[in-house]
Amino acid sequence: MPVFRLGSCIRPAALGLVVLLLLVHPPIAGITRDTLPAALSDAEFWSLTEQISEPNGYFRSNSGSPDNLLSNENTVSTVAASLSERVKPSGVYLGVGPEQNFTYIAAIRPRIAFITDIRRGNLQLHLMYKALFELSANRAEFVARLFTRARPPGLTAQSTARELMDAYLRAAPGDEAALGANLKAISDHLTRTRRLPLGADDLSGIEYVYRSFHRFGPSIHYTSSIGGRSSAATYAALMASTDRATGAPRTYLANETNYGVVKALQSKNLIVPTVGDFGGPRALRAVGGFLKERGATVTAFYVSNVEMYLQRNGTWPAFCANVAALPLDAASTFIRSGTFGAMAAETARCPVR
Repeated sequence: MPVFRLGSCIRPAALGLVVLLLLVHPPIAGITRDTLPAALSDAEFWSLTEQISEPNGYFRSNSGSPDNLLSNENTVSTVAASLSERVKPSGVYLGVGPEQNFTYIAAIRPRIAFITDIRRGNLQLHLMYKALFELSANRAEFVARLFTRARPPGLTAQSTARELMDAYLRAAPGDEAALGANLKAISDHLTRTRRLPLGADDLSGIEYVYRSFHRFGPSIHYTSSIGGRSSAATYAALMASTDRATGAPRTYLANETNYGVVKALQSKNLIVPTVGDFGGPRALRAVGGFLKERGATVTAFYVSNVEMYLQRNGTWPAFCANVAALPLDAASTFIRSGTFGAMAAETARCPVR
């Protein structure tokens, strides 16, 4: 996996994901020491989400899918292995999109994470995940709830991700009553236990997401919601993927330890979903302001292939300015999608010095 040390926005490699280290000026002398919270109260969590978020935006990927309920990145275990070696734990993680963030979070074990996406549907997806993590003591319970399937016999804490996925692929989907009971448990957890003031639109969005996972089960893939190609990587295949170098599984469902890292952060309200355009006026800058006030530095930023759309939409300079406003240092690592070849902007570089 290539690692570039010259500039932040160099053309990515042709395959897989690329990890980039940024060269930036060191933090200003005398900056406030790190005062990141050990946990956020429910009120602080929701207030932070609302303060950072921008209005709901629209995004349609190259596949034509408008909701992006699942990633299509089958190199997540390989990237996670690289991140675990390059990125120091107890830092700050920024990300975009759905579940691949959990794998990267498990790899680097940050103290806090912000997941920013232009679509409010992604926030609703992450609220569903938040409830499921907090309601589920282990991976088998989590997957049972995610797909509304009864837990198959024989699964243990030592079961591999592949064994877990194969068992649930064979399990029959729960009926409408089971789906309704699980959906109510999610809603009650978020609105009564966590006391998040979710409106009808957010609750409807969470129901749409949850019903989609029930409908397609562990075979759900990147374009399931639009009847996309069946050759796309399924949830089951992504979770069972392994590091190409060692053959080791590294996803957030690879073992109970990885799952526990994400569950613990969710339980402390330290995975904060927000709505925002990477080239927009508020979201990334507000995250940067929150971190600067607490003397914290971004250690990893997963940007996927968003840069391609920013360049296409003419908002690349605004994104570069937003990146420059983040608290970074020489070890800050950007994770970028490289599955789309040259992104036209060989000339578009972000000067973050």
